Amino acid sequence: MRARLFAPENRKWWTLAAVAFGLFMIMLDNTVVNVALPSIQRALHIDRAELEWVVNAYALTFGVLLLTGGKLADLFGRRLIFIAGLVIFTGSSLACGLANGPEVLIGARTVQGIGAALMNPATLSIITATFPPRQRGMAIGIWAGVSAMALAIGPLVGGILTEKINWSWIFFINVPIGVLGVAAARIFIDETRDTSAKQRLDLPGLLSSGIGLFALTYALISTNHHSWTSAQVLSLFGVAAVALAVFVVLELRQRLPMLDLSLFREPTFAGANAVMLLVGLAMFGIFFFNSLFIQNILGYSPIRTGATFLPMTVLIILIAPQAGKLSDRIGSRWLMGFGMALVTASLLIFSTLDAASSFWNILPGLLVGGFGMALVMTPTTAAAMGSVPVAKAGVGSAVINSMRQVGGSLGIAVMGAVVATQIHGGTGNPRDEFVTGYHHALYVGAAISFAGAILAVATIRQVRHEHAPGGAPEPAIGS
Repeated sequence: MRARLFAPENRKWWTLAAVAFGLFMIMLDNTVVNVALPSIQRALHIDRAELEWVVNAYALTFGVLLLTGGKLADLFGRRLIFIAGLVIFTGSSLACGLANGPEVLIGARTVQGIGAALMNPATLSIITATFPPRQRGMAIGIWAGVSAMALAIGPLVGGILTEKINWSWIFFINVPIGVLGVAAARIFIDETRDTSAKQRLDLPGLLSSGIGLFALTYALISTNHHSWTSAQVLSLFGVAAVALAVFVVLELRQRLPMLDLSLFREPTFAGANAVMLLVGLAMFGIFFFNSLFIQNILGYSPIRTGATFLPMTVLIILIAPQAGKLSDRIGSRWLMGFGMALVTASLLIFSTLDAASSFWNILPGLLVGGFGMALVMTPTTAAAMGSVPVAKAGVGSAVINSMRQVGGSLGIAVMGAVVATQIHGGTGNPRDEFVTGYHHALYVGAAISFAGAILAVATIRQVRHEHAPGGAPEPAIGS
């Protein structure tokens, strides 16, 4: 029995389990913090703008450096970079738990984002290199299911640890998981890399994209304390526009760019990435403000807040892998379009909530949103990864994941700016103003997700799997 379990034909599934360890941690940290935010705010005496940076320092660093992480994985080896990122992530998690002030916590969260950026593209490129095309959709479905499960149970885990122990344990829990992940990676993951061409790092591209995305996010968060027409906000928007334009020019002119813009000539790749960006914009900001609304307006405890999200968790866990299998058979186009339409509906349902709402008023939005998210995430990832060569799996993985992370970071900032505008512009009860701003943010999120539904149907096409000469299925690397 043991020999059969560890037989060579089963090794690829153990590889999938090993990368799932690291993936679970980095995705958990996208949402596990949300329920603990009020406790962190009280413990460290920080304002809402700093609180947004506790989330955004991680999400933005993660998103900005994902392309570099993908390039390093292709260049130096996917297993090596995965393990290096896991070590950095585990060490910075310990530092987050020990933080005694906002500066230390935000700094440690930034380092966490660096570790996550090294790990995440390696996980998906390892899977793409390990599984043959006929099984890749299912494997990516499981990958996306683990990712979605971590995102979804984050609020419950955060609530239990915050209420029963201390908020710092939402970070300490990563340490033993990280140690196990390193051990599993060394045992089960075979080393693969891109040997198709000469590789090098694109430091000008990294610098210009980092400055542009940071300035854009900082500008949006600055609207918490400054008007949209203030010199600070307008200057930051100007810096963002110039830096991002410079990034595009550099990438078009570089012989070996960090982001190969020619990949976007494939409509399916371009469309899938655009949809993933819009998913992040619409949903991550709402996760952030849903947690604040449920605790600060409805008066739920951290554990009760986390448990509220369980219906969404269960649906995502059950449906995401099946959506991956279905995308292998029928393609991703209509699954993505229908999923984004459901996400739109869920945000509109949330917009009916007020201070008198109960769990039963929240439940429909959770069910519709969970079903929609599960239908979107896996097929979108499968569509993007199926439209790039295996040799470029690291960069392809980095692009699709950076779109989600950057979208999430910008989503928190955009929704925060909408809420802040209502609070600063109002003269009534602050609680009522927050609820009104929350509703306005949901309307913005619904418009964004509906645009994503239209974009998915318009751009996504069935991608034919690559075949080896003679019509045989493309061999899996390292399987």
